[in-house]
Amino acid sequence: MRDRPHKRPLDGLGTTEPDTPNERADGVYALLRTALLSGLAVAALVFPLVAMAGLSAKAGFDAIDNLSEVVTETDPPLTSYVYAEDGETLVSLFYDEFRRHVTLDEVAPVMQQAMVAAEDARFYDHNGVDYRGIMRAFVANQNSGGVEQGASTITMQYVRGALRLNADSIDQVIAATEQTVSRKLREARLAMAVEEQLTKDEILERYLNQAYFGHNAYGIFAASQVYFSKHPSELTLEESALLAGLVQAPSAYDPITSDQTRALERRNWVLDRMVNIDYLSRGDNSEVRGSDIELDISDPPNSCLGDSETAKYGFFCDYFRRWWREQDAFGETPADREKELRQGGYTIITTLDPDLQKLADDTVSEGKSDSSPLAHGAVLMEPGTGRVKALGLNREFSYEQGNNGPHSNPSYDNRKGNYPNTVNPVLGGGDTGGYQAGSTFKVFTMLAALDEGYTLDHNIHSPNRVATSFVSATTACGGRWCPKNGSASMAGNRNMWSGFGMSVNTYFAQLIDQVGADKTVEMAERMGLQWRSEGDAYYADEERRDGWGPFTLGVSDVQPIEMTNVFNTLAAEGEYCEPIPAMRVIDPNGQELDVASPRCHQEVSKDVARAANDAGRCVTESQRAGAKCGPWGTSALVGKTVDRPVAGKSGTTDNDRASWFLGYTPQLTVGAFMADPDYIFNPVGKSNSTVSKETVANILQEALEGEPVENFTPPSRKIQYGG
Repeated sequence: MRDRPHKRPLDGLGTTEPDTPNERADGVYALLRTALLSGLAVAALVFPLVAMAGLSAKAGFDAIDNLSEVVTETDPPLTSYVYAEDGETLVSLFYDEFRRHVTLDEVAPVMQQAMVAAEDARFYDHNGVDYRGIMRAFVANQNSGGVEQGASTITMQYVRGALRLNADSIDQVIAATEQTVSRKLREARLAMAVEEQLTKDEILERYLNQAYFGHNAYGIFAASQVYFSKHPSELTLEESALLAGLVQAPSAYDPITSDQTRALERRNWVLDRMVNIDYLSRGDNSEVRGSDIELDISDPPNSCLGDSETAKYGFFCDYFRRWWREQDAFGETPADREKELRQGGYTIITTLDPDLQKLADDTVSEGKSDSSPLAHGAVLMEPGTGRVKALGLNREFSYEQGNNGPHSNPSYDNRKGNYPNTVNPVLGGGDTGGYQAGSTFKVFTMLAALDEGYTLDHNIHSPNRVATSFVSATTACGGRWCPKNGSASMAGNRNMWSGFGMSVNTYFAQLIDQVGADKTVEMAERMGLQWRSEGDAYYADEERRDGWGPFTLGVSDVQPIEMTNVFNTLAAEGEYCEPIPAMRVIDPNGQELDVASPRCHQEVSKDVARAANDAGRCVTESQRAGAKCGPWGTSALVGKTVDRPVAGKSGTTDNDRASWFLGYTPQLTVGAFMADPDYIFNPVGKSNSTVSKETVANILQEALEGEPVENFTPPSRKIQYGG
């Protein structure tokens, strides 16, 4: 997190002990001499704080000096830029105030001149306070009985903005911006102190980056982008005059949503002012004065929402945002961290691969259109790093849900469903919920068994239905949990290869009984699962988990990202890496922060993972030589489509409420699912049983086309057969 200047109280001006006696005597005497020439109105500038706070003159000036240091060190909120892994493709921006810092050298000279002409023609002549302007404003205000003219210089305006930015409360913001004589006097004295610490160019640069131009454009970079879609170094004379004219009253002179008459008059007034102070010749003024206002408007994306170019990355962007909120490096609370993202001016290079993102989006949309209440999504991850490469979903990331389809729950009258538009984290992230993943959970029982010393050829007679030792609330099987297989052809003597490849329920019901449900649940936790419902948390409690036999059939909720990472760990031979959406995080000073490095550790042994991979290949490559995979695998079409070594696991739930497939090679892991996020009781249906398999197969095949074929390392003979 970037270093921020310490905020000193704006109302505690007399609490700081002076460091050097009479430090600003020369400045005071100069101001007094000017006061004799300009009148008593200017003399009031000498002791504004003394009059307000009853301080000694010396203490008052010391307090001003201390506060002026805060003002000169103030960094305004900056926009954070989020890019894809190529460092060029924009994913989104995050900002409260759209602003990006530029140096004065990056601003067209004509823009600098236009701003000075419009806001402070004597900027290079005064010491922060324009005494002529002060006298003119004083007379006008005395005659009106109020504050009609401010006579604020560019330096004074910069001071006012800095005080606002350093304010810790609404009252302090009001105090920094209210139209009162006392506020003007404080601004003036602070402006004088600032001019002693900064050069004119430094002040102008700060002011250009701070000023508000309307339409959420803070600073000249943002203004150039919003109004003309260009860099401030490219601004023309007409464009510069228009922007300079907006600062005084952005709404009144708005050329976008208002009639352009006032904006045109204001622009031409700025041009005239430039002539008056010899920044522009009368001939050049005549050439441009009659031209119309020509805009090239941009609407920068913000917080994952925006134009069509970035909207396609909305779900990945939102996952990144949720990840950022969990990182302690960016603040004490999630709200603090998100504020840092929106104001910290970071450059973030994410793990997103734009080509893979397009592939994922196209493939899931082919599998299920966005007009369906069934969500179909795919997660692509990189083994060995945990980097999330793409998040595909048959949805549009948008708050505009007026034309969404009806809710799937028949008891909801006239309620809209979350399709095709939604901002819900359907694929996961943060503490959001999940979906039952069915037989994919058999992988946890197998891993627990292998980790406990069981071998792949561990044989269990597996009839079509089996009674276990786990207690069940149902009366069937004498109060015992007794699941059955999906089909009669699954029954027989099975080992881990064939039991996993054919997804034999009764094999894994008995295996979890032998290994222990507590060890299986513990393995799921080791592989990254969290308990996302009260029911899951209840059964996963250490005092109850040893009785949770049905866990092996996937009765617990899991996020698609979370479940994909389980198989991503197997692809990396047991090296668990936290799912991560960022590759580089760079602060405004150009320093790269160590928060985006892969966070990996060896969770299960390589041999255990290799054994699981060997069984996983029985799911997709049942006929491969040397493996006891059984007569068929549940997902042979995946192996045929990918046409290279590939492992995985399919999963369906009771009543076909969700359908999953997790597939992987040593280079890439893809997890796909289908379910109704709005109404979990809406069945996917038998007709969609192969869609997730086809999605994973097609993504793997196309993503790896042209890449070298990598083989899985075989497990040791000991873990296969023992001995």
